[in-house]
Amino acid sequence: MPKYATSSDSDSETDGHRSAPVRLFHRERSLHSVFGGGRAADLLLWRKRNISAAILMGITVIWFLFEVFEYQFLPLLCHLSITLMLITFIWSNGAVLFNRNPPRIPEMILSESTFKKVASAVHTNLNYFINTIYDIACGKDLQFFLLAIVSLWILSVFGAYFSTLNLIYIGFLCIGTIPALYDRYQDEVDYVASKWNKDMRKVYRRFDSRVLRRIPRGPVKHKK
Repeated sequence: MPKYATSSDSDSETDGHRSAPVRLFHRERSLHSVFGGGRAADLLLWRKRNISAAILMGITVIWFLFEVFEYQFLPLLCHLSITLMLITFIWSNGAVLFNRNPPRIPEMILSESTFKKVASAVHTNLNYFINTIYDIACGKDLQFFLLAIVSLWILSVFGAYFSTLNLIYIGFLCIGTIPALYDRYQDEVDYVASKWNKDMRKVYRRFDSRVLRRIPRGPVKHKK
């Protein structure tokens, strides 16, 4: 796969050597390690294709039932509960007849160690997300602040044409496919993203010099 040489501020190559590729979001670690390097990373990057495909297919079936067949949530929940109860009943009673161990689903799904890991991961990611949103809202980085405003406005426009269920399904579909596609074609994507980033920086510098710097500001008061 070809390697592209990019730079954030200069297009020229010096001393006959190419500069190192600029990764998306200036990351230095592999995409697998960025996602935690565990089972979640394997699923997002389709390292376990059967499980990833099964999850994506299950989400698609749920969306199909709600959106196409217009299934209501409560009847679907009741029917799924009835089906699971029948399967558990047959499995637990059939295991006695065939000298097999009965299912231990509560211990498999709700083990204490698993629950603590999930709670710790949710707590860490939620705090990081809230701190990031707070820093952007405070305007510490004006470029990110404007980008967040534009992104939210674009999302609101899309939300006016799609139902909430469709938006959630599109979000899960993107989460289940985009990381794997980027992991496979990351050199090409990084090259295009680097060029786009340089173009956007030029546009922002022109906007900053022609508009933002001409906005009158009050005098800065120095503390005595």
